[in-house]
This record gives sequence, structure tokens and C-alpha cells, in this order.
Amino acid sequence: MPSPHSPEFRRRAVELARQGSKSTVELAKDLGISRSCLQNWVAQAAAEEKAAGEAARPTNAEKKELAELRRRNKQLEAENEILKRAAANFASENVLPK
Repeated sequence: MPSPHSPEFRRRAVELARQGSKSTVELAKDLGISRSCLQNWVAQAAAEEKAAGEAARPTNAEKKELAELRRRNKQLEAENEILKRAAANFASENVLPK
């Protein structure tokens, strides 16, 4: 079931609520929605912005961990390649004649 209000309507309602020129109750009444609905939209927008901000800015610890994981991944890929070559070499040497 589609929501009765467009994303643009919700975004604009959140902007108006954040301006604070009217109380949440007054603004919700003017927009024809409930106070709790408007509060939920504001809370959801704040949560989405926080999540977007956290994803866009990794902490120094996360940067350090990512660099370490990339280094370890490169090392493991090199070891895996060596093992593949060794397995192929042993397989070709152990072929029984017919």
C-alpha cells in the first residue's frame, strides 16, 4: 500500500518542523497530519542523516582497521596463488603413466 504523502511532502514537513516557527502540534494541524506522524518523520530523517554521516566519515580507528584488512587480504591472495601453483605442479608430477 503506497504511503498517502509523497516524499517531497514529508521532506518539506520535516524542514518546517526543524525551523521551529510553529509548534509541532500547530504545524501538524496545518499540514493535515497527526502530531505523532510529524514527530516520526522528523525522527526518521534525523536517523537517516546520522547514518549517512557515519557512513561518509569513517573514524581513525576504522581507517586503520581498513588499511590492515587490505594489507592482510593482499597477503592472503598472494599465499593462495602460491598454493594453487604448488598444487598444479604436484598434480602434473604425480600423473601415473598408462
